[in-house]
Amino acid sequence: MSSHHIVREKQEPALYIHELGNFSEELLGQLLEWSPTVIVHGQAYEKIDSLGIKVDAVVQPSNITLQESTQTIDGLGDALPLVLNYLVQAGYPAVNVITPQHDLKFMTAFSSRLTIVVFNETEKTYAIQSGFSVWKPKDTIFKILGNAYIEVTNLKMIGEMPDDEERDYHAEHEHTPAPEFRVIEDGFVEFVFAGDPIFISEQL
Repeated sequence: MSSHHIVREKQEPALYIHELGNFSEELLGQLLEWSPTVIVHGQAYEKIDSLGIKVDAVVQPSNITLQESTQTIDGLGDALPLVLNYLVQAGYPAVNVITPQHDLKFMTAFSSRLTIVVFNETEKTYAIQSGFSVWKPKDTIFKILGNAYIEVTNLKMIGEMPDDEERDYHAEHEHTPAPEFRVIEDGFVEFVFAGDPIFISEQL
């Protein structure tokens, strides 16, 4: 068997491309490195196909000619929960999502069943549990979404915390500025909080 024929195991995160935009080709190549299952939104399909990427499934296809053996995921409404449901039912443990905007509502609903990492052109966002720690170099910037009552180690807030009204709005509108924190010195940062998992964003 050729070394290029990689058996795709569900231990590897699937990749869902909702909209590619100006996403880094280098990072896209890294996400494709282990030949993940690739799912694409119908509106992004032609661009992905033109890049020579094998597409395993298309969600909400519309008047497009698909690659041979490409499956379809049909349904009305938002595409993301259709894709996440598909992956959960198929037994995938994780997915990387490329999209300019993300909806914390859907991510929260699936976070107990699926590890979700969302990438845009400049950041990646993912859910964490209380007690999560990770080593980061000095001056790394984090944004914290979805929970204002949090204790952090080796992080300093930049600017002021949003008031309750802004925070409630932010919970449903990801474009509202989230609190930003800067790593004080090289070393581990830790997040401690009560309640549901929260989401953190870090710059790519």
